[in-house]
Amino acid sequence: MAVSVNLAKGLDKDFEDKSLKEILDAPVSALAGITDAKGEVLAKELGVKTVRDLGSNKYFALAGVLVALEGKEG
Repeated sequence: MAVSVNLAKGLDKDFEDKSLKEILDAPVSALAGITDAKGEVLAKELGVKTVRDLGSNKYFALAGVLVALEGKEG
């Protein structure tokens, strides 16, 4: 089964038509709302330089799991 996802609203305009690999290899500023300056802070403070780094960072991954679990306790 083929799956199609429109990510345009979540990406900077320059990356809307890029492949998934190109997006994952792009700097975090490829994500809508993350400026180059914010990207530099992520790189300096957490070593997060690419979208792939951000998505696979253990702290961000844990936070995502905790949010997904919210309201499912008990």
